[in-house]
Amino acid sequence: MKQKNTIRIVSAALFAAIVCIATFVVKIPTPQGFYNLGDCFVILCGWYLGPVYGTLAAGIGSALADVISGYAQYAPATFVIKALMAVAAYFILKALKSKKFLSKFTSGIAAEAIMILGYFAYESVILSYGFAAASNVLFNAVQGVVGLAAAIAVSAVIDRSKTLSSFFKR
Repeated sequence: MKQKNTIRIVSAALFAAIVCIATFVVKIPTPQGFYNLGDCFVILCGWYLGPVYGTLAAGIGSALADVISGYAQYAPATFVIKALMAVAAYFILKALKSKKFLSKFTSGIAAEAIMILGYFAYESVILSYGFAAASNVLFNAVQGVVGLAAAIAVSAVIDRSKTLSSFFKR
């Protein structure tokens, strides 16, 4: 039991680092911020690490990337939004009782909807942008499509790999 907990903690730390790197290093600048591959790994956190460790890894890694990137004002919201994305991805995938494409697609769409609505709410209410925050909805939707497509592709590799898929068995 102790070894299993150690593996989960190390996996969560590794995924948090991967989320941070995928968000911070792999980025394409845009006028609204930047596109990145962070959402890919946020969704994978939920699918493979579960509701506790996946949520923490997704939230911590993403928030850390915001702080490092100079967007510290977004870090609290990012932590909550990305954590909610991971937990939603996990529970919807589990509820659909399959790791097939449609289950992953559905859970990923729900996770990305949380991201789009979460950032809209944060920017419009907390940052006081009002309806001007709607200008970022399309940007976030494109970010979500890229993240989900990448997550499905990476998960296909993980699921086909005997070494990796056995590592993520719970």
